[in-house]
Amino acid sequence: MKRWAFVSDFDGTISKQDFYIVMIDKYFPEGRELFKKWKAGEIMDIDFLGTVFKSINQEENRIIEDTLSIQIDEYVPDFIKKVQKNGADFYILSAGTDYYIYHLLKKYGVENVKVFSNEGYYHEKNVHMNIDKKQWHYSERYGIDKSKVIQKLKEEYETVYFIGDSEPDSHPAKVADLTFAKNGLQKLLREQKVPFIAVDDFKEVENYLVEKGVMSL
Repeated sequence: MKRWAFVSDFDGTISKQDFYIVMIDKYFPEGRELFKKWKAGEIMDIDFLGTVFKSINQEENRIIEDTLSIQIDEYVPDFIKKVQKNGADFYILSAGTDYYIYHLLKKYGVENVKVFSNEGYYHEKNVHMNIDKKQWHYSERYGIDKSKVIQKLKEEYETVYFIGDSEPDSHPAKVADLTFAKNGLQKLLREQKVPFIAVDDFKEVENYLVEKGVMSL
């Protein structure tokens, strides 16, 4: 059994903006009303995101350009290298789509990172998700069941750390060995009485892991 792994959400956790928000702001203003319905629980996550992604109507080079303009926590690439240098594995776990994640990882030279997400592809000016209901981590609501992924990884690692920032991350936070929480996830976990470490960025995560002797610089 391997010693430990670090699992991170992507949108709003590694990236400073959610891809869907960028697309709504640039190309799909009607998505703001859809956003309200989604937040009110009237629309499932996968349906909301699928609609936004299929309403971009731009050439692929424009979508990639917009994707690469999304800022990330500038410390993430270095943090990932340090995790790997300490003999651990880094995973990305996203209920979005791997389509834009891979473009950003390539931009920042991030290597040897396994991505668990909904498969995405470009077709006829939009981004589509290929949701496979036969996948072991399938979720009707999110496309991917983050909790199942964490549980599966716990069979392989002694300790699984997780970091997230929003509602979909409240579910894997309950099964991870230790969760770091950003932004709105902190309030959610407090209300649900789920233990967590509050952080603002990956530098704080690194400081904690170094202080606890989990990793060295």
